[in-house]
Formats: sequence, structure tokens, C-alpha cells
Amino acid sequence: MTDHSVRQTATDTQKTGPSMTTRIVVLLLAVILFSGFCGLGYWQVERRAWKLDLIERIDARVHGDAIEAPGRDDWANVSRTRDEYRKVKVTGTYRNDLESQVYTATDYGAGYWVMTPLMRNDGSIVMINRGFVPTDHRDPETRLGGMVEGEVTITGLLRMDEPVGTFMRDNVPQDDRWYSRDVRAMAIKRGLDGNDVAPYFIDGDGADNRAKLPVGGLTKISFANNHVTYALTWFGLAGLSILAAWIVLRPRRRKPDGSDADED
Repeated sequence: MTDHSVRQTATDTQKTGPSMTTRIVVLLLAVILFSGFCGLGYWQVERRAWKLDLIERIDARVHGDAIEAPGRDDWANVSRTRDEYRKVKVTGTYRNDLESQVYTATDYGAGYWVMTPLMRNDGSIVMINRGFVPTDHRDPETRLGGMVEGEVTITGLLRMDEPVGTFMRDNVPQDDRWYSRDVRAMAIKRGLDGNDVAPYFIDGDGADNRAKLPVGGLTKISFANNHVTYALTWFGLAGLSILAAWIVLRPRRRKPDGSDADED
């Protein structure tokens, strides 16, 4: 190709790009998206740090020494942050005649949590989740060996009240159908004074029950910790927003007829 031909080819093509208005809009949108995605990514980093601290604190509570369960004068201070999954102990007498059953599904299959009021010496009541029974042992008459009588000390994990029901099903107190451990409603259904009931229940470890039915100590403690994946996703989207802006705004060589020119 002659020098004249090269010069002619150069004049036949020119660099073009979006208009100034388009550039401003694209740049503004890219900045907004980049900042937003980076903010969400940083938030996930902070959430991961919070989650790791929570797991560490819960682990210390679960494996620590059992302390006395909060009494009536401390009920107003009981909170999920301060108390949930704390290992506690409480002494009292079971009201086996007033138990309730809460439908559940466990590694043992479908069945029920057995929730039994424990009467303390001061007249207050703590609901005890004595453990799991399969459907064919829902009737207390089928597990009389597990009906602990007399004063007993229960050790287990403190859990917060679960009012109303679950995401899928509401409790139906009038029909005695329970899908969450709403301790106050259960107590009232059994004719007890709701003001005497602690705002928590205890997942018993089953040590008080030699019959091993209900099956105690089945509390599962797990916390989803996918924050690293979420953070990488948000930071990745931040990078893609910059790449997308560059693709839109980069100049292109075009021929006079409007077609893209080869950039060999």
C-alpha cells in the first residue's frame, strides 16, 4: 500500500463516541452504582465481623458454667442479646398435667416438643422444653416413665419466647395447636396466670429424665455466615459497573458510512 493510500484510509475513518450528555449520565450512573455496591460490600464485611463476635459469645455461653435462671425481679431485663443460649439452671416441680406439645420436625422425624410448666418456690413459672417425642408418643399415657415427680433441678439453655407462630403457620390456642413455643399463651391456655410466667423457656438437657423420653438436649445452634460471598459479590458488581461505563464511553473508529473500522 502506498503512502497516499494510507493517508486516504486515515481520512476515511474517524474516532467517535457518545455525546457529552450521554457521557455525563453514564459517568454519574457509574459513580452511583460503584459507590452503592462498595457500600453494600463494606456492610457485609462489618456484618461478618459482628457475626463472628456473636458466634464466639454464644459459644462461651453454651459451654460455660450454668447460672441461676433469671428470677421474677429480673424478667424485665431478659433480652436476646444478653441471655439467649446462656446455660442456666432452675429448681422447681413439674406440672406434668399441664404440658403442651409443639409440632416440630427434627433429625428423629416429625413429632412434638413437650413443654411443661415448672413451678418455682416463689410461685413463678418457667416453661421447660423437656425434649422431643415422636408422633406415636404424643399422648402422655404412652410415656409415663418420663413423668418426673417431685422437686428437680433442670439444666439447659435459655431461649426467648416465640409468640404468635412460625412463618408458615400460626398458633391456634383455642384448638390447642402449637407451631412455636409461645410460653405465655400456653400457660394461659392451661389456666395459669400469664403474669407468673417467665418471658423465656429453657431447652432442658434431659439429664433429669432417666426414661429418655422426651429426648432432651436437641438444641441446634447454627448461624449462617455467608458474608464473605456476599461481600465479594457486591465488590464484583462495583467493578463491573466501572467496566460497563468504560465499554459505553470508549471512543470507536468509524468509517464515513457509519460502520466500525478495523483497528489493526
